[in-house]
Amino acid sequence: MNQLLDNGLNNNIKENIDEKTIETKQNNFLGKSIGKAINTAIDTGLRIILPNSIEDGIIDIKNSLFGEGLKDAIKTAINSAINLGKSAIGIVTGKFENVSQAYTAIKSGGIIDTTSKVLDSAIKSANKNGLIKDGTAKIIKKGKNVVKECISSNIEKTFMEQVDSIEKIGKYITNWNKCLQTKDLKGMEREYKKIEDKLENVLPLEETLDQVEAISNIQKLIKNKGGIENLSEEEIQLAKKLV
Repeated sequence: MNQLLDNGLNNNIKENIDEKTIETKQNNFLGKSIGKAINTAIDTGLRIILPNSIEDGIIDIKNSLFGEGLKDAIKTAINSAINLGKSAIGIVTGKFENVSQAYTAIKSGGIIDTTSKVLDSAIKSANKNGLIKDGTAKIIKKGKNVVKECISSNIEKTFMEQVDSIEKIGKYITNWNKCLQTKDLKGMEREYKKIEDKLENVLPLEETLDQVEAISNIQKLIKNKGGIENLSEEEIQLAKKLV
């Protein structure tokens, strides 16, 4: 009985650790992806509202803003948006189940308005410290809505790309399973490689990760057994359950 209780406890601990790991991976991934989207959007926005500035000038202005705390403030804003968004849409597990959920949370977390505020603060600080001229600071403030539009557009584009990537992984998984049924080892390896390549740049979702891990288990088992022809149906099913 004690052994059973211990096993149950260990399983619960493992599940909690796994859930926390997925949550951390998701947050880190979103932080980098959204940060990159905002960074690119600021570049684009500055070029639009400062059309007469040369490329080096735009880079200097952006570096000045980042030097006045904009970069760190954006990171904080993203983390805050993720956490606030989860609360707003009622995510109690801490992890996202799909891309749409993550996108809704980010929007609900007020990332656009928060980024706009920290941009205001960076412009003011850079101007005060003589890093940006008065005229330039006024133009950026006046055209700030253009930057906001660029940020909103880039974030939406980022999530649309995520939806597309998840769909492609799903397609590759389906193809892999078809190859498994026909014992087409080359086809399985080809689709598995596609999955691995795409997985590097996609939001870590538990369902997707479980499916990929099951595939990985079977791929390893085939290698250890010396070929797919040596693999029984029972071993395949067992490998899937090892996730």
